[in-house]
Order: sequence, then structure tokens, then C-alpha cells
Amino acid sequence: MILASASLVSLTLSVLAATAYAWVALRASHHSVNAARNGVIAAWVLHGAALAWSLMGVTAHFGFAPALSVTAWLVAAVYAVETKFFPQLQTRWTLAALGSFTVVLALLFPGAPLSATASIWLPLHLLFGVACYGLFGTAVVHAWFMTRAEARIRQAADPHSGLPLLTLERLTYRFVGAGFVLLSASLVLGYIYSDPLPGSSHAWHWDHKTVFSLLAWITFAALLAGRYQFGWRGKQANRMLYTGTVFLLLAYVGSRFVLEVVLGRSA
Repeated sequence: MILASASLVSLTLSVLAATAYAWVALRASHHSVNAARNGVIAAWVLHGAALAWSLMGVTAHFGFAPALSVTAWLVAAVYAVETKFFPQLQTRWTLAALGSFTVVLALLFPGAPLSATASIWLPLHLLFGVACYGLFGTAVVHAWFMTRAEARIRQAADPHSGLPLLTLERLTYRFVGAGFVLLSASLVLGYIYSDPLPGSSHAWHWDHKTVFSLLAWITFAALLAGRYQFGWRGKQANRMLYTGTVFLLLAYVGSRFVLEVVLGRSA
């Protein structure tokens, strides 16, 4: 935990973002839809500013908590765009609570400094990695929407209280497909980045991160193949999506959590 090392700007932006998210999570039900949406937008902007300051500043850091924070920010961005087209989406308070939690977590655990001498492929590798986290995170949110929609159908509830089930399913697997493409690109760049010396053979480090990343890739590949070849859907497909996402979380966030928190090491 390195709270004391946070700059005044980073601390201020993070506190403001976490407070704005918390206001939406706790008070959104007492205000109009527009007021709640504006609160999410304000929190999202502050969150983005805090991330930009910590990731692109003079002493840039990255670790398991910033990865989760970027993921929450990306999910909120996608949600904000979707609500323009699908105003029936109603998880504003949940995403706001998640955003507040990850902002505070990234402030408490900023991770390790990024080396200025790292490979030129590292920033792109990290970019693809956090982007696929965001896409799969969004897919999980939509899978949860599907579960709620199915429950409403079984209970004969108001069918207009949310998005139609087929629309949710279509959106979910669009995000899964896009996330799979970025995960594949991230793995390829990880292979390139793992090359220790110019001209030497590419040697993967068979650590927990690599193993869980490959398990996630295999799970998502099987899910997409099963869906398009055999029509997998419903609980079976959702379970595979959740399993692949857990593998993906264990790959980077899990391994970095063990290093930074359990073992107390920065690298």
C-alpha cells in the first residue's frame, strides 16, 4: 500500500472521482434519470483524469489495482454510450459503486513504476490487455442482464422493463468477439515482448500469467466456436464466459495481487 507516495493532484482527482461515483451509487434512486446520468459522466471524467495522471505522468505506475480501475472506466464508457441507444439499461448504481471501489483501490495500490527502458511493444501490449479486460467486463455485465431478463420472463414480469433477451445476447457476444480479438493480439505482443535479446529466439515465460492467459484464450475460443457451430446459449454459454473471465483476471490481476499485496514485492 503506497498511499503516501500519491501526488497531491492524483490524490485530489481520485478522491473527487470516488466521491462522485459514491454519490451516484447511493443517491441515484432519489434523483431523475438525467441527474444520475450527469453524475456518472462527471465521475467518469474525473476518473479518466486520475488515470491519465497516474499512467502518463512523470512517475507512471501500473499494477493489479490500476488494471481494475481502467477496466471499470472502460465498462462505464461503454455503458454511457449504450444508454444513448438503449435507455432501458438500469445498472447505474452498480457500475458507480464498482467505479468508486476501483478508484480507491488504485490510489491505495498504485503498482510498480513503469521502466523508461522497456520494450517499445510494452505500451501496446498493456493497451490491448486492459482493452480486452474492459470488453470482457462489459460482456459479463450484459450476461448478468440476460440472467435478469430470463428471470423476468419466467416470472411473467413487465417485458418492457429492460432490453429484449435477444438484443442482450447479440450485444454480449459482440463484446466477447471483440475482446477475443484483442486478447489474441495481446498474447502475440506478449510473445514479442518476451524476447529477451535482439535476434534471440522468442522464449515465453511459463508463469501463472501466461498459463491463465492461455486458459482464458482457449475458453473464449471454445465459447465462440460452440456458439456459432452448435448454438450454445443461456446458462451454458454464460458459465463459460464467467470461467474465461476468471482465468483472465487471474492472469494479470491475480498474479500482480499476489506479488504486490501477499508477497509485498513490486516486480
